[in-house]
Amino acid sequence: MAHSLTMTITIMCIALMALTPVFSKITNGGYLYPQFYDQSCPQATNIVRSIVAKNVAKDPRMAASLLRLHFHDCFVKGCDASVLLDNGGPRNVVSEKGSVPNNNSARGFEVIDEIKAALETACPQTVSCADILALAARDSTVLAGGPSWEVPVGRRDSLGASLRGSNNNIPAPNNTFQTILTKFKLRGLDIVDLVALSGSHTIGNARCTSFKQRLYGNKGNDQINQLFAQKLRAMCPQSGGDQNLSFLDNMTPMKFDNAYYKNLMESKGVLSSDQILFKDNQETMQLVKEYAANEEMFFQQFAKSMVKMGNISPLTGFRGEIRKTCRSING
Repeated sequence: MAHSLTMTITIMCIALMALTPVFSKITNGGYLYPQFYDQSCPQATNIVRSIVAKNVAKDPRMAASLLRLHFHDCFVKGCDASVLLDNGGPRNVVSEKGSVPNNNSARGFEVIDEIKAALETACPQTVSCADILALAARDSTVLAGGPSWEVPVGRRDSLGASLRGSNNNIPAPNNTFQTILTKFKLRGLDIVDLVALSGSHTIGNARCTSFKQRLYGNKGNDQINQLFAQKLRAMCPQSGGDQNLSFLDNMTPMKFDNAYYKNLMESKGVLSSDQILFKDNQETMQLVKEYAANEEMFFQQFAKSMVKMGNISPLTGFRGEIRKTCRSING
């Protein structure tokens, strides 16, 4: 009898150990895992993928926008879709969309609305807006030529937003290296995650207002290739043109690759917050060199760091809710 019980416990332990890799442990005691919707909404990932693909085909810039939305969500109160909430609603929300990092800049909200509407038709009040953001970020990366990864899901949606958090917690283009690193560390991310996740700037655009200070008087605390600066000045006049756009990677702007790191080594990073990765810190400089030389190494670390970022303080279990529409808390 004792032998039989010991055997049973041993078998259960082995079975649990075998399951471990698919679970993504999070600090507040919950679990996210890729199979979360397998029974409740098996078509969820296909619905997200097809709508993202349709919109990126129509507007290739959308890939970077959807990826960025996931970043801007996770860095504020955790990955809880707070970035999607509009002003007002049942709890009189003050939207994060009006923050300095998001105002006239964050986009892709209509694509998320379209995905949510399709999921509500297929599986009412089952798939969270926070999970839609995480899945859309992965699909956008793949469509642009980048790596794929299994997205742990099971997040729930927040019951509020934080305008203050959005203004203070998201790394800014003119932040010092130490400030940016601190903002990452406060979210449980390290210096390797910082360099790898910054590589998302291999696609997308920056507004002139984000880097103009580097072009006139070079007030930024970093260097910039002067011929490159000359090209940027043609797009960004000293007076006006603040909303004009420049590619973040002028080499292969629509392709998710490692050209971003090659640009940094030539002092052709558009944002000060990018270029400082190849300036004062030996560890970040070494990582930039490694990713510039080895795209596969960058892809592998980017995928790992995206999963890690997606684990920042999600709501699980009975916390939060599954919103019917991503722009508003359920009434």
